[in-house]
Amino acid sequence: MACFIVPAAEAIVVTAAYVAAKKKEQKIQAPKLADGDKFATEDVKITWSKRLGWLLSLLWGGVLLLAFEHFWHGEVVPFPPFLTAMLSPEDTTNMLHEMSTVGVSMAVTVTAVWGVICAVAEAKVKKIRAGLKKGTEQG
Repeated sequence: MACFIVPAAEAIVVTAAYVAAKKKEQKIQAPKLADGDKFATEDVKITWSKRLGWLLSLLWGGVLLLAFEHFWHGEVVPFPPFLTAMLSPEDTTNMLHEMSTVGVSMAVTVTAVWGVICAVAEAKVKKIRAGLKKGTEQG
């Protein structure tokens, strides 16, 4: 019914965090780019805005897909109250229960998968960083 609303709320919060992180990183990077030190080996890292971008892709992709699926089945309509489950108190209770169980579990699962993706990416970056460091010591 409305399980996609919980990940959508998380996606809105993460979008705000992404914008803030991106602005902060741009302020930090501006002096480095002015010095021409764009390819320093110490700077091989995955920024928070990049990581949050991955989470945003996962969340918004799932939300859009689920919203379309619910629209296709007539559970979401293009006129108020937009959710057919809000037409009666019994349906609203069922909708809130679905949001608190299915919606929360989907949001937690997507966030956990994102955490695994970030951990794997960080391990790969550490391996690359070690290889670069070893290469500069030998050269």
